[in-house]
Amino acid sequence: MSGTAEAHAHTLVLATDYRVPDPARVWPLLQKRKSALVDLGAQHVVVYTSTRDHGRVLVTIGLRSKEPVLEVLRSRIFFDWFDAVGIEDIPAVFAGETAAKLAITEADQADPPGVIVAAIASVEDVPKLIAGVHKALDRFAAAGIRSIRIFQAFDDDHEVLILQEIDNEADAAAWVDNPDIAAEWMVGAGIGAYPPVFVGRLQNVMRIDENL
Repeated sequence: MSGTAEAHAHTLVLATDYRVPDPARVWPLLQKRKSALVDLGAQHVVVYTSTRDHGRVLVTIGLRSKEPVLEVLRSRIFFDWFDAVGIEDIPAVFAGETAAKLAITEADQADPPGVIVAAIASVEDVPKLIAGVHKALDRFAAAGIRSIRIFQAFDDDHEVLILQEIDNEADAAAWVDNPDIAAEWMVGAGIGAYPPVFVGRLQNVMRIDENL
């Protein structure tokens, strides 16, 4: 996404959304586990912290291949790491690949990173959703949205993770409270096992050297 590490062209992502007593602990623990991230096939790691929910963190990991991820998700390794950071609730975990990447406004390198609005949800038809977003790009731009990245889950064709970069906190709040009809995933977030919409800012970026 413009102004954030999400601008990189990776196509696979592993994302986790969770709450911890102290978000400041997340980054040092990730740094200590670089070798494990290499084994996972990570290219880079991005950490966002919520500006609305104290202690809530979103971590996205850009991946080289999905095979190691599926193995890790079936094992205890992933959840042992969650225990180490003191996670309070069962985390939301998403593994998928890019379905669409839309730059809605022209990136200006002088602009500070925007606010990230992220949602994991189930939608009826992902291609139809993407087509609807394309038709509504002018309305998205008017709402202050700079870019949208849509990921589709490996194991569920209806499950999506959508990352939106928005100009500022006021525009993000207005969008969360009253999203465009084309942003149907905003309504699906927070239902059942899916976490509520995440609103936060970029905190840290780690690039992974596979030769570690």
